[in-house]
Amino acid sequence: MPSSSTTRVPVEERLFSLVLALLATETGLTKSEILSTVQGYRQRYSQFADNASLERQFERDKDDIRELGVPLETVEAPGDPGNNQSLRYRIPKGAYDLPADVVFSAEEITLLGLAATVWREGSLSAESRRAIMKLRSLGVESDEPILGYAPRLRVRESSFEPLSIALERKNIVTFPYLKPGERASRLRTVAPLALVQHEGRWHLQGIDQDAHGSRTFLLSRIVGPVSLTNRGFEPDGSDFAAHALDELERIWLGNVAEIEVVAKSDAAIRLNKRYGDRSPSNTHLTVHYTDANILADEFASYGPEVLVLSPDSLRDAVRSRLDATVASHRDTFAHTEPGARDD
Repeated sequence: MPSSSTTRVPVEERLFSLVLALLATETGLTKSEILSTVQGYRQRYSQFADNASLERQFERDKDDIRELGVPLETVEAPGDPGNNQSLRYRIPKGAYDLPADVVFSAEEITLLGLAATVWREGSLSAESRRAIMKLRSLGVESDEPILGYAPRLRVRESSFEPLSIALERKNIVTFPYLKPGERASRLRTVAPLALVQHEGRWHLQGIDQDAHGSRTFLLSRIVGPVSLTNRGFEPDGSDFAAHALDELERIWLGNVAEIEVVAKSDAAIRLNKRYGDRSPSNTHLTVHYTDANILADEFASYGPEVLVLSPDSLRDAVRSRLDATVASHRDTFAHTEPGARDD
């Protein structure tokens, strides 16, 4: 009997061990051979007890590694067709090898691995998982010390993880979305096509099921949980991320604001670093943007240090925010100040 105190093997290690084992055999392995010998299974395998839960785990793992792009084959035993117990599993090495003229050094493998592991846990994309699995299968040693300095990108929006799962599974999702100027959110039903980052912000591009058209959603405006429905879909087209970025870039190029900042002020220092020549004495800036409301929030936060020259719509948006701030403080002051004297 397997010991209950056996150290649990991480799922990544189990999948990797399974891939290595199936690559290492020409004829393949039976299910019992896999469960009794491969790291991650053998620790829980019992020769005499029921291994049903372990077999179900193996079935899920087969689907997982196929989804990662690994060409796992099922081969019937000669002379015993239809017998599931004698089925053999293998990964044809030639189908999973890189082209013969593609060779990586240890340093290159290290850097590629470093790039692939930037995405951690919840935000780990299918593409990066495939890359990591492929790199590990090459058998080239890497310079391990540098991996201790692997960067971590943390996605602040809680909607990122369920949306990335929906993308991989091709599931339609629902989420509450608050548009600028609206007091209440509306529930959106969307077939997700791509998650992209543009100008430091994450966007979802997808097909709005109610509007029957393509829409781009800012993740920071998703104000509640993302729910995966049981409705699947098949995307019509390809390169959705590239198309989404092209569209955002087109909007960014088409929206231009002219502003004046107070010389050597906090606004001048910060905004010149992003939009100007990095000189705090530069007072006239030309700013491209994709979202006028986000830019208006930013400019309003600087108060009198920023003056919007154009367009009029952006200037009005900043002014309305400043008016709302003044009104809010006036109301607060009116409720806290003692009654005025009538001299």
